Amino acid sequence: MYRWNRDRGALELRQVEYVVAVVDHGGFTRAARALHVSQPSLSAGVATLERELGEPLFHRLGRRVALTSAGEALVAPARRLLREADAVRDAVAGVALVVHGSLDLVALPTLAVEPLSRLIGAFRSRFPGVTMHVAEPESRRDLLAMVVDGRAELGLTDLGGHGTGGDTASPTQLEAHPLGRQTLLAVCPPGTELPKPRRAKGGPPTVPVRWLAERALVTTHVGTSTRDLLDAALARAGVLPVVAVETGQREAIVPLVLAGAGCALLPEPIARDAAAQGAVIARLDPPLERTIGIVHRRAPLSPAAREFLASAV
Repeated sequence: MYRWNRDRGALELRQVEYVVAVVDHGGFTRAARALHVSQPSLSAGVATLERELGEPLFHRLGRRVALTSAGEALVAPARRLLREADAVRDAVAGVALVVHGSLDLVALPTLAVEPLSRLIGAFRSRFPGVTMHVAEPESRRDLLAMVVDGRAELGLTDLGGHGTGGDTASPTQLEAHPLGRQTLLAVCPPGTELPKPRRAKGGPPTVPVRWLAERALVTTHVGTSTRDLLDAALARAGVLPVVAVETGQREAIVPLVLAGAGCALLPEPIARDAAAQGAVIARLDPPLERTIGIVHRRAPLSPAAREFLASAV
């Protein structure tokens, strides 16, 4: 484990930026190119930081590099430091209430259509000078990790029954802002016959949750947000799912359902789009819902992030 000796010198943001760039771009040459500096300058900056810390941060393996244990310990705090430095600079630049720059978001794939598209559209109409970067995690756990370590400033996620904690963060690390409840519907191939459906006024019919156990299912992998909801709902009903297709390609789920591969569980906006293409949709009894919201670290937000959050909640 590395130890910081205050007598060895001051940690400079530029040196920290060099280290993070080497990690993100996979080497010194690509990092220097991305930062528009010469490779000797970047290498010298990293070497200076290593001397100040008293520990090597990278194993030099020919043209390849790999983090040492000290480097691994440094990366997450370094990302947070750079994020907070950006927030300070943006706060000063935003005194005139001119929001500019960029905003890094991470969102669960099932929330990318609704509400993320709507939220980004409304925000961009007010602040066209802000460039949005949206990342897609593999799971809720990955999303929380990306917010905690500074790879993203805001995360749009299923808040679940565990607050913002999950397996990667504690409530002291993240702050959550609920946006509301999202209903998930059963989406089935065209021509699917529902079992004596009970039609809600003005909406799709309702079927028991346990009915899904009688159908072949198209679903994402275990550990993803929607799959966890499906498995938990069927477990409460005392039945097990029959998974016909398990895929990480979420954009393929609706086409698979329409092609007859099986039924899926999807957020209501996506389900209604599928129904317009011929799918049979149904609400579930008991209803399958989740609370969605935005999370961020308990740290100062950039002006762009503050404005996005204010317009969303």
